[in-house]
Amino acid sequence: MYVVKSPLSDTDLKTVAGALQGALVDLVDLSLVAKQVHWNVVGPRFRSVHLQLDEVVDTARQHSDTVAERASALGVPPDGRAKTVAATSGVGAVAEGWVKDGDAVGTLVDALGAVITRMRERVAATGDADPVSQDIFIGITADLEKHHWMFQAENAER
Repeated sequence: MYVVKSPLSDTDLKTVAGALQGALVDLVDLSLVAKQVHWNVVGPRFRSVHLQLDEVVDTARQHSDTVAERASALGVPPDGRAKTVAATSGVGAVAEGWVKDGDAVGTLVDALGAVITRMRERVAATGDADPVSQDIFIGITADLEKHHWMFQAENAER
């Protein structure tokens, strides 16, 4: 079997592989959480929240592919299986059933906040080990922070 060889040292590869795998499961789970809420949101702001949730799904899916492909490029097989995501994601659980629009926004604020916190840890961890992966994490974090801001503004009070 052909195995992709990494240009990184074993120590750096271990750090980067853990960061990439963690990011992958968080992004896959974030896309699932956002889609679950998307299907079940109700209330006066239904349409705007519904559409905003799809934007998060698209962002998370695009970035999960980038992360998985970076892992593969470094010789690390990415693991996005459901059991792996369920066991290792940092995103909290979503309640079943209908979700009021304000609660949907709160759920996404929390989920995005959790992923952003972990993503910032990955930015710090990979700086010396692999600036290329770090750059990917920086871009992901910026995109997620934009969504986080927009959802927070959705429930803001004067």
